[in-house]
Amino acid sequence: MKKHFVRLFFAVFLFSRVVFSQEKIVEKTDVQGLYKLSDVVVSATKTQTSTIELASSITVVDSAEIANRNSANVFELLKNEYGISFTRQGGAGTLSNIYIRGGNSDHTLVLIDGVEVNLNSDPSNVYDFAFLSTDNIQSIEILRGPQSTLYGSNSLAGVINIITKKGAGKPNFSLLAEAGSYKTYKTSLRINGNVTNFNYSVTLGRSESEGFSAASERYGNFEKDGYVKDNISARFGYDFAETAEINVFMKYNNSKSDYDQFGGKFGDDPTYVFDQEEFSFRSECKLHLFEGKWKQKIGASIFRNIRKYNFDVSEYNSASSRSSYDGRKIKFDWQNNFNLIENHLFTFGLETEKEETVSEYYYFSTFFNSVSLFPQKESNTFGIYLQDQFKYGQNTFGSAGIRVDKHNKFGSAFTFRLAPAYIIWETGTKLKATLGSGFKTPSLFNLYDPAFGNPDIKPEKSVGFDAGIEQFLANDMISVGVTYFQNYYKDLFGYDQNYKTINVKKAKTNGIEIYFTTKLIDDFIFKLNYTFTNAKDLSNGILDENRKLIRRPEHKIGSYVSYNFSRSSNVNLELIYVGKRDDLIFDNTTFTSSRIKLEPYLLLNLATHYQLTEFLRLNLRLENILGTDYEEVYGYATPGFSIYGGIKLSLNNL
Repeated sequence: MKKHFVRLFFAVFLFSRVVFSQEKIVEKTDVQGLYKLSDVVVSATKTQTSTIELASSITVVDSAEIANRNSANVFELLKNEYGISFTRQGGAGTLSNIYIRGGNSDHTLVLIDGVEVNLNSDPSNVYDFAFLSTDNIQSIEILRGPQSTLYGSNSLAGVINIITKKGAGKPNFSLLAEAGSYKTYKTSLRINGNVTNFNYSVTLGRSESEGFSAASERYGNFEKDGYVKDNISARFGYDFAETAEINVFMKYNNSKSDYDQFGGKFGDDPTYVFDQEEFSFRSECKLHLFEGKWKQKIGASIFRNIRKYNFDVSEYNSASSRSSYDGRKIKFDWQNNFNLIENHLFTFGLETEKEETVSEYYYFSTFFNSVSLFPQKESNTFGIYLQDQFKYGQNTFGSAGIRVDKHNKFGSAFTFRLAPAYIIWETGTKLKATLGSGFKTPSLFNLYDPAFGNPDIKPEKSVGFDAGIEQFLANDMISVGVTYFQNYYKDLFGYDQNYKTINVKKAKTNGIEIYFTTKLIDDFIFKLNYTFTNAKDLSNGILDENRKLIRRPEHKIGSYVSYNFSRSSNVNLELIYVGKRDDLIFDNTTFTSSRIKLEPYLLLNLATHYQLTEFLRLNLRLENILGTDYEEVYGYATPGFSIYGGIKLSLNNL
């Protein structure tokens, strides 16, 4: 298998050289218009590339959209994007998951300034979006489909890459204060700028809310579940010359949330508290050698997450528990971009990663007691990858890559990716397709937990394919796209009759993504998208071959309208429709679960701002204007009509 794809990689390279020699050269003036709607992204190839030249399905939430939508957290921004479904178990501050193209929530790799922030202290290595603030964020790139060739483990379904703001210009100072429904308060302070060759950007933030009951009130739960969070985000850089720079990134979050035991009847628990502390740090050096023909990026990062869950005996609960989970990930990476052959950019990279975790769990009740002590364990992974990003003539673009990862426990994992695109400039049409594979290493919990671990478990695997067409109209100010996708997952983690982790599950997801974007008027943006997802559980022993994966809607619509009435005011309207989807009802008396169909719902949100003076801006945000009563997860509440208002003070060029 490995030899086959190595041959395929070089066959594509040789074939493309022949194609290039025969390609008709299109005049540059035919090309320029199509780049107006495109963004320059990094995630798809790990190099700065215009989206017009990519076959990958990727979208960008840029700084202007983040500012106009005025969302408090990243989770809210992602909900409108195509190919994404989402769940939250209560209000802000509770478990918040993102699913890409029907994959599991732990099949999405999340990066913040190059740091992998998936929780290795969590049994599934999932990332929880509950406390990821929009403070200091420049852009969010959403990359769909298996991406393990460049990113290794956890990227079976896609990658979400979050990039923070870089300081520029004279010193700038901004202060944001906001208040609103459920006694919610938010403040943030940012200072940034550039002095000679040194740039800096630092943001301090705090948010808190009294909230509402995570377990829905419709089942008789009324105890409020609030949260409080403090965060720091910083970025520093120094340019030694045009050919060398150093950047340092740091992020720290400290949060405390009230949880409930479960959704539905008797889910309330006024004693249940979740504490989390999270720290990430990365330093990287960029070098451009031989007149830019060899570009290097050498990086080192560390990510640590500490989580504590505690609850006591109460009128709602006859048990008490104390648990803590401490995980750390250290990574070194070396990326090399070689521009040695015309129209070929080769990327060669080495990565080494060390994961550590330790946990303890205590549970006491009148029926039984349980203690699980997980001593510190570690794993090591070494990865090597090669990619050719090619361009032939003015019409053919693409990339082909291979990767091998070596894990100290389960051995090697091989992945590949091929992503060609063909553009007909005369009609403004792009044809594209991708084929790739992904994998996910077992977590340290999966491998070593005394009760549930299995040292013989294998990694989860996926193979994904998509093909689509994009059309650009009206002098390239309108874009329309349709993409069909299909993903197969195997060796997914499950449990045997003794609750040991085993590779037992299989799944298949397929669907269609459609988007429409227009910028016909300078101050007007309209986006509309639709996603159809068919996500099925194909695991052994399942009698119903049509059983769907839970919490994945078949139909989802997202729409976004933004209009600048003047240079000082903006209003934007957001609509989200989520169709029916399956979920589970758990019976805590029989310890069994059954299926239920959650009803579809429609959300309408509005945000606006007005620049009152050069220094002062007024913000207003209305959420769930229709007052829709809905559930994202069975038994858990969601916010009703909510209103938030605030001010932003900005002092520029100090």
